[in-house]
Amino acid sequence: MAKLKITLTRSVISRPQTQRDTVRALGLRKLNSSVELPDNAAIRGQVHKVEHLVTVEEITD
Repeated sequence: MAKLKITLTRSVISRPQTQRDTVRALGLRKLNSSVELPDNAAIRGQVHKVEHLVTVEEITD
């Protein structure tokens, strides 16, 4: 199953609260922190909402 490596590359300062909550829900806390999450529709939707703040890499197992 494929995974996504999501890295927070831009700050959430001065962003709407919904975007801050989405970044936190993805498990990202600090700038340049990364998480590996399963590639599914829910995660893709969250990433789409904050795509200007994160970078995404696909990881195949």
